[in-house]
Amino acid sequence: MTISEDPADLDRSDPEGEIGSRAEAYRNWGRWGEDDVLGTLNLITPEKRIQAAGLVREGRVISLAQAFDTNGPQKGWRRRTNPVHTMTDTGTDAERANQGFPHGMGGADDVISMPLQCSTQWDGLGHIFDHGLAWNGRRAGEVVTSEGDLVTGIEHAADALVSRGVLLDVGRFREPTSGELPDGYAITVADLEGCIAAQGPSSVVGAGDIVLVRTGQYGRARRDGWGDYAGGPAPGLSLTTAGWLRRTDIAAIATDTWGFEVRPNEFDVPAFQPLHQVVIPNIGLTIGEMWDLEELGEACAASGRYDMLLAAPPLPITGAVGSPINPVALL
Repeated sequence: MTISEDPADLDRSDPEGEIGSRAEAYRNWGRWGEDDVLGTLNLITPEKRIQAAGLVREGRVISLAQAFDTNGPQKGWRRRTNPVHTMTDTGTDAERANQGFPHGMGGADDVISMPLQCSTQWDGLGHIFDHGLAWNGRRAGEVVTSEGDLVTGIEHAADALVSRGVLLDVGRFREPTSGELPDGYAITVADLEGCIAAQGPSSVVGAGDIVLVRTGQYGRARRDGWGDYAGGPAPGLSLTTAGWLRRTDIAAIATDTWGFEVRPNEFDVPAFQPLHQVVIPNIGLTIGEMWDLEELGEACAASGRYDMLLAAPPLPITGAVGSPINPVALL
């Protein structure tokens, strides 16, 4: 069965059917064996990393993380709060010599409390299920329990997420004046392929690449205020891009939005993050969200070069289904 990649062809009254047809058509279960824990990250080979290392020409490093502090976008949905940073030892304590150290020694210590997916982060393979099934067809309850993700915990990806990164600046491509897509804009396959053609050979996407999609929403939120950035209307990928995400064999994808896919979702009946439901548990694709792609977008536009060495390893938090990160692009 041919599945349309035109959003106009979606049956907006049938999210179950539209999700199900794509899940079945693009499923990668068993592709890397029944014991696989990495999904599409298997596509990042040593040869791909050697290729990516050759892209470093200026020695310039750009962090793609937003600040981890209380000035963040979260509003408490599903207990997601912004990071809370607390000092447990300070310079004041040292001045008062009440820390118990000998010979004038003093120091500072601190602690941070935060949900793992409240800021720049990866969604791990245990984050989303499809009808009670996790990545590779495993029962969700046998994968993630109160003890964490016992099978595909984010720690397995700790040394995997270094590869060729490719920026697709769809914001600048579609809106050259503002560089920002409007909230609710559904990015199509035609948009992605048109952006690649416009940007040139350095943005051609291949197997094992990590694709970064800039919509411009993050920059708008930092300029105008967070507003409903966390969970509200946003530009993002259409459900109809699922086939492109599968056939390009990319290793991972990240956006500068809270939820990766277009919001509101593309249905007239209740639906929630349908593209997540296809790509994480069925394709095995790792997804990044809330990345700051503003400086990188400016750098790539100035140089005309859109690929780079990208290093974005998660924290090896045992059993976690996601991780905060400080991804860096090396140009």
